[in-house]
Amino acid sequence: MTQQIETTQQIEHFIAGARTAGSGQRTQEVYNPATGEATGVLHLADREDLERAVSAARAAADSWGEMSLARRTAVLFRFRELVAAHTDELAALITAEHGKVLSDAKGEVGRGLEVVEFACGIAEQLKGEFSDQFSTGIDVYSFRQPLGVVAGITPFNFPVMVPLWMAPVAIATGNAFILKPSERDPSPSLLLAELWQRAGLPDGVFQVLHGDKETVDGLLTHPEVDAISFVGSTPIAKYVHETATKHGKRVQALGGAKNHAVVLPDADMDIAADNINAAAFGSAGERCMAISVAVAVGEAADLLVDKLAERARGIRVGNGTDASSEMGPVITPASKERIRRIVTAAEEDGAAVVVDGRDLIVEDHENGFFVGPTVIDRVRKDMTAYEEEIFGPVLAVLRVDSLEEAVEAINANPYGNGTAIFTSSGAYARQFKRQVTVGMIGVNVPIPVPVAWHSFGGWKDSLFGDHHIYGPDGVRFYTRGKAVTERWPEPHHASGASFAFPSSSD
Repeated sequence: MTQQIETTQQIEHFIAGARTAGSGQRTQEVYNPATGEATGVLHLADREDLERAVSAARAAADSWGEMSLARRTAVLFRFRELVAAHTDELAALITAEHGKVLSDAKGEVGRGLEVVEFACGIAEQLKGEFSDQFSTGIDVYSFRQPLGVVAGITPFNFPVMVPLWMAPVAIATGNAFILKPSERDPSPSLLLAELWQRAGLPDGVFQVLHGDKETVDGLLTHPEVDAISFVGSTPIAKYVHETATKHGKRVQALGGAKNHAVVLPDADMDIAADNINAAAFGSAGERCMAISVAVAVGEAADLLVDKLAERARGIRVGNGTDASSEMGPVITPASKERIRRIVTAAEEDGAAVVVDGRDLIVEDHENGFFVGPTVIDRVRKDMTAYEEEIFGPVLAVLRVDSLEEAVEAINANPYGNGTAIFTSSGAYARQFKRQVTVGMIGVNVPIPVPVAWHSFGGWKDSLFGDHHIYGPDGVRFYTRGKAVTERWPEPHHASGASFAFPSSSD
């Protein structure tokens, strides 16, 4: 069932357990990208709202971090069931403000649930280590404790999944979490807050603070915020990392991408074309793991381009609430115009626009922010269409002569988020996996997003900070380790201290 959002909707913060418009006077309209109509008014936080949220988080973190793992995980299990039960409602909110089709929105919720399920088993991740009788009468052991107050700054393209990559692990490990979602599709975050509350999470442990750069800077510099998780573009990721670390915070900042899929002549061309087509145009290409470059090796090129073009022309574009739609609009008019400008520049510079979506008009949605699937062949590495992250439904085809040349192109790219290879050869796949300087690799898999029990993160300009997101790295990011060396001597041995440096051989 599709949820209708009234144009008068007021989108508020969630602070200290309640929705509130806050004290900030600034607002911003939220749009439905499929219709171009304003659907709500978003209240932006001011400094007083930020201080209230941080204060509530600090107070809540002290008690939540001391709560038993059994009680914490009980909340996580209830939250998991509530999110699963409200998948349709969350998906409807995503589609209404982001534009992606409902099936894609439901898939987003499902991938977020995987991380909630991982967090339900957090006791396994926090067991620590123990060395018995390491020296005579002395034991050594380690354990991990929460940081305190952490903040997540999340992008528009996954308004449910990315917050669920962060908050469940942060909360399960004993932290209080402040979410600053994208201003473009903020409503799903408020439903998540209500589901956390219904699951029994104490007030202040999960909060939603809407805002723009002013709010982001406030979180990056606030002395009571201990860590920042960020997902977004590379320039902002660099800024977040530099600013927050300068203010003494732990930071994981995931940036942009330019993901290549290499297709060798021995690949099954139908499988390769089907998968690359879905990876390039799903969610209108607005994914940091989207395939935006198909690298056609040798004689694979002509056949691959023909098959990609055939499939791209058949994609049904429309309102995400229409069950027949396979791809929705892009997020803003500015994004639409930028995409069109980059495609035009490539064409003027000699590339061949094989499938052209620049002038797509969707019937009865003439004011929507639609760009059709676009395939550009014979792209060169000096073109903007190759160099920049377009973040739209545009697939560039780069022709190379060998696997070695394909790897060289990938490694020369400043991004290192994801990549894939399509081949029938285990030897070529192994060579590719070992040689590319990329964090996540697919072999005959176009979007190699790791499951929740592994961690997500790229290399080079796709990640700033030492920790990847969710999974084991997420646990390490949201906790600090302690090592304890312990002895309980008998009274008659209590005076056996020495001025010599202690040794395990004692």
